[in-house]
Amino acid sequence: MTIYNRLLTRFPKLKSQLRIAHAKESPEEFIRKSIKNSLIYAFLFTVVFFFVLDKAKMPLFLLAPIFAVLAFLLFHYSFIGIKGKIKKREREIDREVLFAGRYLLVKLYSGRPLLNALIDTSQSYGVGSRYFKEIVDEINTGTTIEDALDNAVKYSSSSKFSKILFQISNALKLGIDVTVPLESVLEDITNEQEVEIKKYGKKLNSVVIFYLLFAVVMPSLGMTMFIIISSFLSIHISLPIFGVIVFFLACIQIVFIALFKSMRPTVNV
Repeated sequence: MTIYNRLLTRFPKLKSQLRIAHAKESPEEFIRKSIKNSLIYAFLFTVVFFFVLDKAKMPLFLLAPIFAVLAFLLFHYSFIGIKGKIKKREREIDREVLFAGRYLLVKLYSGRPLLNALIDTSQSYGVGSRYFKEIVDEINTGTTIEDALDNAVKYSSSSKFSKILFQISNALKLGIDVTVPLESVLEDITNEQEVEIKKYGKKLNSVVIFYLLFAVVMPSLGMTMFIIISSFLSIHISLPIFGVIVFFLACIQIVFIALFKSMRPTVNV
């Protein structure tokens, strides 16, 4: 057993995570690529630490544990990248899931067979059509509609999209009209998104208060008081000090901007 296969046994969910992230590489290729990149970047960072330790007159034998720690951290960072791709796909699907689901429902109500409705939805506008196209492509390779839908449910990064596909697959297996459960689950998703919007409004009010306090009022009053006190005490304020203050205030603004973006629900009703 190679080192790559041994590492794969320590990450049993890697295969499904790569499938959910829609990555083209196999688990073995991902492990091999991650090890290679982590060793290369760890070596480059270790070279930087060599000059730092040499300048600080510190023992150079510390480079060995530094290299090992960096390689370990960088290797595991690649798995965080996979989770980031899954999260990105989830946000993309959730943003367009209602539009794609309603488009599919309209096609079914117009009398189109399910397969033709799926093909039409995969060719429509919006990001959601791309994920229906993945199902259609799998069907075109010879997979049955039921199996293609089950695979999409299993390996979907979005729980909302999985609900839609599960209801369609379940209706096919039971031999009932697809439009009824599809319309019901779309209504449930709409209600969930309305609840998310209400929760977002409540959270936003609280965060805005903190933003006004820590990013607007306190910096403004603090700078005013600082300038007044420094003028009374005849303290000279150099340009680098002002640069540090401006940099600190900019960091606060960036933190709040990132917080607002992360709080925003992925809703496109």
